[in-house]
Amino acid sequence: MNWQFWKKRTTEEQPAKPKSKAREWWDAILFAVIAATLIRWLIMEAYTIPTPSMENSLLVGDFLFVSKFHYGTRTTTTPLQIPLTHQKIWFTEIPSYLDWVKLPQYRLPGISKVKREDVVVFNVPPRELNEYKDYPVDLKTNYIKRCVAIPGDTLRIVNRQVLINGKPSPNPPLMQYSYIVVSDTDINKRVLDKYQIYEDDYQIVGRPGNGVIYQMYLTEELAAELKKLNFIREIKVATYNGNDGFGARTEKNVESNIFPDSEAFPWNGDFFGPLVIPAEGMKIQINPKTLATYGSTIKLYDHNDDVKIENDKLFIDGKEVAEYTFKQNYYFMMGDNRHNSLDSRYWGFVPEDHIVGKAFFIWLSIDRNADFFNKIRWNRFFKLIE
Repeated sequence: MNWQFWKKRTTEEQPAKPKSKAREWWDAILFAVIAATLIRWLIMEAYTIPTPSMENSLLVGDFLFVSKFHYGTRTTTTPLQIPLTHQKIWFTEIPSYLDWVKLPQYRLPGISKVKREDVVVFNVPPRELNEYKDYPVDLKTNYIKRCVAIPGDTLRIVNRQVLINGKPSPNPPLMQYSYIVVSDTDINKRVLDKYQIYEDDYQIVGRPGNGVIYQMYLTEELAAELKKLNFIREIKVATYNGNDGFGARTEKNVESNIFPDSEAFPWNGDFFGPLVIPAEGMKIQINPKTLATYGSTIKLYDHNDDVKIENDKLFIDGKEVAEYTFKQNYYFMMGDNRHNSLDSRYWGFVPEDHIVGKAFFIWLSIDRNADFFNKIRWNRFFKLIE
C-alpha cells in the first residue's frame, strides 16, 4: 500500500504523454525550416542561372551553391521576414517581409576577401534593376558576375581586353563575344547542336541574296572551329554600334547607357575607362569630373543621409564638401559573355555591403533545349566554379 498517496508526483515520476502524429510532423517541419534557414544564412545558399550573361563559364540551367562564409555572412536588416523567401512570398506578388523593424547591417568575419577573377553573387544596386522598388539591401535582386577589379584598382578596357593598373587581366577560358557569321545557307540544326549553339546563342540578322547572316555568342575557340566549315564565308567579332548596325566597336562608338555618364565619358563596352574603383578611406577632390564619376555612388550607396549635388557642388547634411572620403569598398563586375551582359560597365560599382557570397560549385545542370533523355548535363555535376 502506498502511504505517500497524498504527495504530488514529480515530473520525472509522471509517465510521458505520447506526441500525436500531427505534433511529430509539426516538430519535424519546424526543425527543418530552422536548420535550413540557419544553413542558408550562415553557410551556403542555392541559386540557379536564369540568363546567359556568364556563358560559357556558367550555363542557363546550372544550379549552384554559393558560399556565405568565404566573405563573411551579413546580418539581415529586416528580421520580420518569412523564412526561405526573397522579396516575395512564393508564387505571389505579396512582399515576404515587413519593414516595421529595420536593423543596421553587419558582416561576420569571413575566411577571405573578394579577389579579382572571383565569381560573385551580389545584390544589384540600381533601383531600376529592382523593379523600381526600394528593397532593403539584402533583399535586392541577386546577380552573378565575375569580379574584374577590386577597391583602389584602375580599370581600363581596350579593344575588349581588360587592363588592371595598366596590365592585361587574365581572360576567363570560356569567355564569349558576339560574332557575325556569314553562311552560304541556313545552318542545319544538327550542326548547331554539334557545336552546342542553342536558341539563346544565335539569331538571323539578315538574308542577302545569296547567303544568311547570323549573330552568335561564341568563344574564340568555337569561332575558329566554325570558320573551318566550307559553307561559312566569314566570321568577325561584332556588336551593335547604334547607327552603324553590326560591326566591330571602335573608340569612336559611344553607348548612351554607359557608366558613369556618356556625355562626360564617351565610352563603350569594348573601350572603357580609365576608371578608379573607390576604396574605403580613399579621398577625392570635389569637382565637375569627380562628381560625374562618383556623385551617384556617394549619394545612393555610401551611407549618407542627406546628399545634394547642385551646380557642380556636393552638399552633405546641408554643408558644402570640397573633399570626400569613401566609407566602404566597391567592386567592378563583368559577365563572361562580354557582349551579352548587363554589368558594371552600364550601371556602376558594387558596394561591399551588397556582396552576398562566392559561387562555389555546380550541383545540378539542366538543359532546357534538350530532349527528355538528355535534359541533365551529367558532366557538370559537382563542378567547381573558376
